[in-house]
Amino acid sequence: MADRAGEEERLAFLSRSEFFGGLDPEGLERVYRAARAHRLAPGEICFHQDDPADRLYLLVSGRMKLTQVTPDGRQVLLRFVEPGGMFGGIALFVRERYPAAAEAVSESELLSWDGPTMQELVQAEPKVALNVIQHLAAMVKSLQDRVRALSTERVEQRLARALLRLAAQSHGAAGPGEPRILRLTRQDLGELTGTTLYTVSRVLSRWESQGLIESGRERIVIRDPGRLAALVQDPEV
Repeated sequence: MADRAGEEERLAFLSRSEFFGGLDPEGLERVYRAARAHRLAPGEICFHQDDPADRLYLLVSGRMKLTQVTPDGRQVLLRFVEPGGMFGGIALFVRERYPAAAEAVSESELLSWDGPTMQELVQAEPKVALNVIQHLAAMVKSLQDRVRALSTERVEQRLARALLRLAAQSHGAAGPGEPRILRLTRQDLGELTGTTLYTVSRVLSRWESQGLIESGRERIVIRDPGRLAALVQDPEV
């Protein structure tokens, strides 16, 4: 009975995920049966940059981060993955290598599918194909926004925009008017926005003195999202 309850919980989770939402019960069963389960400890690597791209992953619980080492040796934080998020999607389309590494930030549970299996699912389930297209469109838009921000926005705008984006993606508890707690370091924020640690620290310290945020060793608490949103539009506010 417990196993069946766990399976039903997984099927319900799949029905809410970005790739498999909208599938009928039979389709969800097909997806679930094809999945492989994984558990990762904090700091454990799911895959390294340049490993063969052979599996697509769905984060069930915990948190992952995707990082990339540039040709000059700098590490860049590309994004965090929250429960329900997919990563490793390059395995769907080409026999390539992962362009980034995936590391567990906290204890994490994942499901994965190999590339050929996902290609079969895409062909068998039109809804999966549509979901994949929508996912790719959202990723392209996100990349375009980041390139534009790096090219045209001031540091204060980039930092404010990144904090608000992470707050919107976060699954932590925060009702209307409640502070949003983000689990990241100042170094993380610098890598996300192409900003030095010194500059991040200087800006966050100023915002803290103004009551916009609070910051600790590995967390940032957004106290006034409205004023942060105003900074995105006008960095001189």
